[in-house]
Amino acid sequence: MSLDRSLKTGGKLSSKRSVMKRGERIAKMVADRKLDPSKDGALGIPKTLVPKS
Repeated sequence: MSLDRSLKTGGKLSSKRSVMKRGERIAKMVADRKLDPSKDGALGIPKTLVPKS
């Protein structure tokens, strides 16, 4: 069975992401010294916007 052409995405993201993924957020916050992995837990991390390029 084939997929209708209106449902295909073309192999790319259909829209721009507005928020970073969890791993990206942790890496950015550690680099900015806003998160210390040895003290702080992984739960409750604030959302971080994707930088404009």
